[in-house]
Amino acid sequence: MSLEGLLVNQREVKFFRRLLKQRVQELLTEAGKTVEGMDEDENFPDPTDRASLESNRNFILRIRDRERKLIVKIEEALARLDDGTYGVCEECGEKIGAERLKARPVTTLCIDCKSDQEVEERKNRRLV
Repeated sequence: MSLEGLLVNQREVKFFRRLLKQRVQELLTEAGKTVEGMDEDENFPDPTDRASLESNRNFILRIRDRERKLIVKIEEALARLDDGTYGVCEECGEKIGAERLKARPVTTLCIDCKSDQEVEERKNRRLV
């Protein structure tokens, strides 16, 4: 299946490529700021202040870990753009709508398959 048949035109391909690359750059910039901020050796004589700082750092590191995983998904989306499978639902093989791709450019499921997946997840949570 060719990319041209899925996305309306080369303009959309360029749009999504630019969007994905821009997002990666934003995430990397934020990660760099986090590392710089953690290099500062802050000395707190009060254990409560120290604990608060550590708690905040742990929270930021969890956010950065999620962003790292998002970067991997973005790189996978860029690879799908290259191989012509971007915008194809990996579940049903149908075209993923442009509006869905704009809202979530790393998605691999069309809205119907994603909805079905979420319903199934809710059912499984109730069973546990």
